[in-house]
Amino acid sequence: MAVDYTTEATAAPETRFDYFWNQQGEWVEEPNVRRGGESGVQRLHAANGQLLYVKRQTGHTYRSLMHPFGRPTVLRERDALASLSALNVGVPKLVFCGAQRDPVHQWRALLVTEALDGFQEIDQWYAQGGPQQWGNTVHEAILKELGETLARMHRGRWQHSCLYPKHIFVRVVGEGASARPEVALLDLEKCRQRFSASSAAVHDMKQLRRHSSFGEANWNKLLYFYKTAFGSPIKGLE
Repeated sequence: MAVDYTTEATAAPETRFDYFWNQQGEWVEEPNVRRGGESGVQRLHAANGQLLYVKRQTGHTYRSLMHPFGRPTVLRERDALASLSALNVGVPKLVFCGAQRDPVHQWRALLVTEALDGFQEIDQWYAQGGPQQWGNTVHEAILKELGETLARMHRGRWQHSCLYPKHIFVRVVGEGASARPEVALLDLEKCRQRFSASSAAVHDMKQLRRHSSFGEANWNKLLYFYKTAFGSPIKGLE
């Protein structure tokens, strides 16, 4: 279903919420029951051709010291998107985020982002022969960009908390000598700030190592680029 992007962008927040809530698209992540409610993701096309992803939630909350009675997880993701973007970490562009209480006092919440055009999961990039297609120079540049991206996030004390390869997207822009890699991170629903950069670093990098398919040589290159960009010793990360 096409979304009238121009009309939506100029509407009041309450109207924008109702507008997106009433849209129906293709489910790319069927609603999962967890955190006391449901959460799923639909794909919509704006009238201008832009592909949008809509995370739709009902009663899907998290609790913290600041929010002991529960808060929609998309609001935490919205905050992470803004903070990581300010740190020059590639993330999807936010179109709209909002939350409301429905008549029975249950949260309804939405997070709408633009698709990452031209990006693909890093494991898919490897599986489709990315290193062979682009050559060793671009391959190492991908690892360097990923290492620097993660270091920027962690220096800001942000921990992704779900750093699996399926949440790391890459693309190569340009051709030949002008080819350059770009990296973006998805699914920031569990992202949070830690008291120290090292704590965020150790958690995420160990998690990535456990779940990634990087061979020993590529992992060591990534870790070298990461540590160089991080700029200080990281106790517990070997």
